[in-house]
Amino acid sequence: MMLDQTDRRLITATQAGLPLVDQPYAQIARDLDLSEAQVTHRLAAMQARGIIRRIAIAPNHYALGMTANGMSVWDVDDAHASALGQQVGALDFVTHCYLRPRARPMWPYNLFAMLHGTTRAEVEEKRAQVRALLGPALRADDILYSTRILKKTGLRLKGD
Repeated sequence: MMLDQTDRRLITATQAGLPLVDQPYAQIARDLDLSEAQVTHRLAAMQARGIIRRIAIAPNHYALGMTANGMSVWDVDDAHASALGQQVGALDFVTHCYLRPRARPMWPYNLFAMLHGTTRAEVEEKRAQVRALLGPALRADDILYSTRILKKTGLRLKGD
């Protein structure tokens, strides 16, 4: 997938994150001497081509006081996993939720949801809410607590 010079400039301008202003796309457009419509169109086109997977906020949960963070994993009946996953993902304390293939026999889980809280007890309460939501489709679950924050970066161009 070839990128033209404008796409490269746009990626370079956004690879450290969007500017923290009221209208970030307008600011990027001004910085690159483009229109805001050009910026949003090009980003959408790169997303459609698979160059950019998504544009999302990546908060530092530790800085927000959310120091108990756990990736909850769920073994959910495949017939219900997609619909239940959408419900879990809509919970206000879940930042990301997705389906993944199982890796049996060692890893029976197919639904993953990141839970955040200020204490492990709070996260366990939220986990109990997810467990109740999953109901009889749930076979087993576990949680993997974060022990450190990993560096979060976006798309980087080689040499930049």
